[in-house]
Amino acid sequence: MSFSLSSSALHNNAPIPRRYTAEGADVSPPLSWQDPPTGTRSYVLIVDDPDAPDPAAPKMTWVHWLLYNIPPGAHALEEGITSSELSPGTLKGTNDWKRTQYGGANPPIGQHRYFHKLYALDTLLPDLQCPTKDQLEHAMRGHVLGEAQLVATYKNH
Repeated sequence: MSFSLSSSALHNNAPIPRRYTAEGADVSPPLSWQDPPTGTRSYVLIVDDPDAPDPAAPKMTWVHWLLYNIPPGAHALEEGITSSELSPGTLKGTNDWKRTQYGGANPPIGQHRYFHKLYALDTLLPDLQCPTKDQLEHAMRGHVLGEAQLVATYKNH
């Protein structure tokens, strides 16, 4: 087996159900993972959209959710998980809405791809004080043991 990320609500390269978007309830989808690499000491979750603002002419990657120091014993994030429900020790980063909670898909034009990336690290990161994606990726360098990914799509109605 290999390190993998899945969801009972999202399917690879398929549309995101409206519930998990800004047009719906804007709650985070359930995610689960299995078979982490040996030596995993923490996980990092990055959810982003590389097609912003227009998939025909992308100019930036929009960050929807950042979590880090997810404990190695954790194997899932429940649907609509709140900060108080996160596993002890899990820390949050700042998304592109300048918030620390999940922000659902809300593309201004066209169909966008949403990458749910889970990284297994060989270390526990220091408290980075609500880092941006760039700051978090910088801190992760040299510590990634493996990556699991789930890509879903969305186009506003």
